[in-house]
Amino acid sequence: MTQEIVKSALSKVMYPGFTKDIVTFGFVNNINISGTAVSLSVDITSSAPEVAAQIKDDATAELKAAGATDINITINAPKMPRESSSHGKNIAPQVKNFLMVSSGKGGVGKSTTSVNIAIALAMQGKKVGLLDADIYGPNVPRMLGVETLRPEVNGNKVLPIKAYGIEMMSMGSLMEEGQSLIWRGAMIMKAIEQFLRDILWSELDVLVIDMPPGTGDAQLTLAQSVPVTAGLTVTTPQMVSLDDSRRSLDMFKKLNIPIAGIVENMSGFIAPDTGVEYDIFGKGTSEPMAKEFDTNIIAEIPIEPAVRTGGDEGKPIVYATPASETAKRYMAAAEKIWAMIEKINDEGGVDNQAIQPNTPPGVSACSTAASTPKKHEENSDGCGCH
Repeated sequence: MTQEIVKSALSKVMYPGFTKDIVTFGFVNNINISGTAVSLSVDITSSAPEVAAQIKDDATAELKAAGATDINITINAPKMPRESSSHGKNIAPQVKNFLMVSSGKGGVGKSTTSVNIAIALAMQGKKVGLLDADIYGPNVPRMLGVETLRPEVNGNKVLPIKAYGIEMMSMGSLMEEGQSLIWRGAMIMKAIEQFLRDILWSELDVLVIDMPPGTGDAQLTLAQSVPVTAGLTVTTPQMVSLDDSRRSLDMFKKLNIPIAGIVENMSGFIAPDTGVEYDIFGKGTSEPMAKEFDTNIIAEIPIEPAVRTGGDEGKPIVYATPASETAKRYMAAAEKIWAMIEKINDEGGVDNQAIQPNTPPGVSACSTAASTPKKHEENSDGCGCH
């Protein structure tokens, strides 16, 4: 037996739920060979015992087929995700945690961030869903390479589409390509609720929600429908983006949503021919804003051509090019986000009772601020919340 033979055999072992093998993922370590005796460790990202068992069984079978007779495989797995400790209204109780990905303005890479963070969390062993709640600009299906697929219906529920180890639902998967939506706020609010209640999500560790830009009806409806565990703001280094991002962070505070951090997108440029990083749009300019809102920049994502091509071709960089600098930064950001989610749950979770509406169903709370009773205006800055 040789290292090459062992790795060749293990390259046939697919990581459950993905189309990549454990060698390509870089999970195989500490290979020791003595004659036909082989010992090794596999550092997996999933905490599910069935995943560890399947990898061990498949790896043992492939090594035996390659000629190994004495096989010792150690599987190193992370601890099981804890149950959410959040309280309040939750119309999707099978989901343990909710991550709202927001931005003050469009065009800053919010959907790209949502896709890559969701896949990174899945690659780290979490059961992940991705809700594309950007009703007017649903780009997630294309970014996942499933823009031609339509979801199946099971009774009165819709099954999410599966790709890259995650579950996904988007308005883009329910409407014809290029069709416009000319909806008032009440229809957007209803759509958000249906995406949460009528999609047959699995028992998810976290649902990543790609929000529309801004701080409007969609954000308020989501926060009132489920206890949002944490909020993530995506910005670019320019001041015109930072100005709007402050509004996004202020929204999290007003809705009692803990801030997971800031992703500074288009932060530097990595030349594809040399790998050298250049500062062309600014970098680190989000730091004063992070301090202002008592949070951190959890990732500075550079401009890298593979990000754009991956999004256009349905091959997210964190999965398709895991060795790239951008993929590594997304993976590190996902680890920080999950650590924040566990910290929030350790400290008692979140509660959305204080922001429940006191306006009639289907009516935008913020749009009726002028007609709400004075006591509500004083208590909630005119947003129609208790």
